[in-house]
Amino acid sequence: MHHQCLFCFARQFEKLLDENVSCNDDRIRMAQRFFDMLANADTDKPTPYIARDFHALIREYLDDADPYKKQKEAGNKLALSLYPELQEKVKQADDPFNRALRYALAGNIMDYGPASQFDIHSTLEQVEKATFAIDHSQQLQEKISRADNILYIGDNAGEIVMDRLFLEIIGHPRVNFAVRGKPVINDATEEDARQVGIDQVATIISNGYDAPSTVLEEASEEFMQAYLQADLIIAKGQGNFEGLMHQNDHRLWFLLMVKCQVIGDMLGVNKGNFVVSNDHNHE
Repeated sequence: MHHQCLFCFARQFEKLLDENVSCNDDRIRMAQRFFDMLANADTDKPTPYIARDFHALIREYLDDADPYKKQKEAGNKLALSLYPELQEKVKQADDPFNRALRYALAGNIMDYGPASQFDIHSTLEQVEKATFAIDHSQQLQEKISRADNILYIGDNAGEIVMDRLFLEIIGHPRVNFAVRGKPVINDATEEDARQVGIDQVATIISNGYDAPSTVLEEASEEFMQAYLQADLIIAKGQGNFEGLMHQNDHRLWFLLMVKCQVIGDMLGVNKGNFVVSNDHNHE
């Protein structure tokens, strides 16, 4: 873990307190619990473990298992309203695969974690002409055409509408689409995936855990079976990258918009860049 991640967690937790806790005494108590948790965190573990724990603190205080439910529903509704236009643009594109892939990447901006403020409309316009900082998209298309079983690991609600569009263009008959086991931030759960029709293009499975990432050590048996059987794994978003980047697995393809420079430095790119990467050796 990079030391800057600790400060990022503190900023995120402060924002959560400001948005959800009105009593100053409660804010102090919650902050004390957070900093005690941070002080005793195992920094050898992936950062999603810490993110999982401090979001659990907020859910416990609010007595609400899904405090981002309204935001997720709004994100799905917004993305679905854009879907017909995006679908038509993909159909009319000279390279439908590339255009759908670009929209899937743009959807990654719909995040209430590191990128708490986003403009999906401008990001969609930007990605149409953007040069990817790492671009292994042609190789990915070739791998998809030869794959028997694909595991697609989703990230955020709203974003998954663009994932659906990409999966429609792929048209692969055996795709498992993984979602979070329980609500955390605005990450997609099975309920969210069904709301946007992912079940029409893939089999929805749960990873069995409530971190905003994929943590294999905590994953469900259902997920691990799909993971081990897949000969191609597409992991969307920075959270999934953080959980899987040390796996050194040639089957892994990372699709993300870089939302912090710590991750950018790991990839050798800049914050805000788009990445399609099969470079599976990250230290």
